[in-house]
Amino acid sequence: MSSFRRGLAAALLCLAAVAFGADPARHRVIVSTDIGGTDFDDFQSLVHVLLYADGLDLEGLVSSPYGPGRKEHILAVLDHYERDFPNLRTWSARYPTPGALRAISKQGETEVAPYAGVRRTTEGSEWIVQCARRADPRPLHVLVWGGLEDVAQALHDAPDILPKLRVHFIGGPNKKWSPDAYHYLATRHPALWFIESNSTYRGWFVGGNQTGDLAATAFAGAHASGRGALGDFFARGIRFEERTRTELKMGDTPTVAWLLRGDPALPFQPGWGGRYVRAWPRPYSVFNRLTTAADRMEFCGILELVLPLGPGAPAQVEARLVVENQSLIGEPDGRGAVRFRFCPKDAKTYRYTVRSNAPALDGRTGEITAVMPAPDAALTPDPERPNWWTDDPSPALAEGVHQGARTVSQWREQFLRDFALRLERCRTPAR
Repeated sequence: MSSFRRGLAAALLCLAAVAFGADPARHRVIVSTDIGGTDFDDFQSLVHVLLYADGLDLEGLVSSPYGPGRKEHILAVLDHYERDFPNLRTWSARYPTPGALRAISKQGETEVAPYAGVRRTTEGSEWIVQCARRADPRPLHVLVWGGLEDVAQALHDAPDILPKLRVHFIGGPNKKWSPDAYHYLATRHPALWFIESNSTYRGWFVGGNQTGDLAATAFAGAHASGRGALGDFFARGIRFEERTRTELKMGDTPTVAWLLRGDPALPFQPGWGGRYVRAWPRPYSVFNRLTTAADRMEFCGILELVLPLGPGAPAQVEARLVVENQSLIGEPDGRGAVRFRFCPKDAKTYRYTVRSNAPALDGRTGEITAVMPAPDAALTPDPERPNWWTDDPSPALAEGVHQGARTVSQWREQFLRDFALRLERCRTPAR
């Protein structure tokens, strides 16, 4: 698109936004989080987004976990926000009230999607649909910090909302827990506008300026402790996996920072949340047999195993693929085989075991080797997914093995200094 056409489109959007009473400078945002579920850092990222909520139109906080996380964990953080709200409101009248934030907090799916990719409508998926259908010309940014189940369900129930959505997914480990919902989106809704960040997000806590008060182990004590209820909550740390985690991580926060400093309409431009490239064809490897370590696939791709049941299989087949800390449920296909999907989150060799009531499968083992994308992978963007973006595989932009992470880590001092100033608002009224 030419600069003239971009300018004209922006002008028309502004006029439309005025007509609908919307502020075109503010981004509409729904956060889908596994807070309280598989990692401690969603608590930190939620504190961050709340402190910047005066500059966003925050329309939803959806609990979409794998694991024990629930809406109550969102509400617990909002209790701290309520204590700081009087001070925050002196800085900006646009901070949403605690009551308004509780009203937009919704419970999403609590189970991993089955092989079909969708399971059932939830309060969270219904809320995504309702927000997307509002008469507002601005896109709706859905920031996915956990599983994709509620986004997939929303599009299944209301495919008409697709043009309105801008999904920014922190993949990697989250994609590992959500392979079937991801596969549903990638295959059934290829026109979806989607950032798939499998490693770029790690630049928030890997690389950049890690010295002094900006070190991961020092930031909370230096800049959060004593800064109101939210700051003390951040600094005290989160009790997770039998220990209290106080180090700075905030791995989901690049989705928010991408809206704060950068141009969300142009993911290939630099910004606090990273820079992305058009995705090449999404890696999907299908094997009609048990694999070996000699078999290769792209890390964070989707592996599908189609394994014959063999003789003596019962009428009601049960099967699981046990790999590391996952036990993936198999799907009988009605044609004499069972299907499993798995997403390797790291570049390494994985070993798996099949557990089944089908004698020919039970106890069988296999391996698969996941490898990094080729450095020139982005030279062949996927024509079937014109709005799909992902990590830049250029070696110069990596932090160690984490492709694209330097596009975030280079801004570390800027975004952490800015966050430190926001934390000050919790304890100090504006003068």
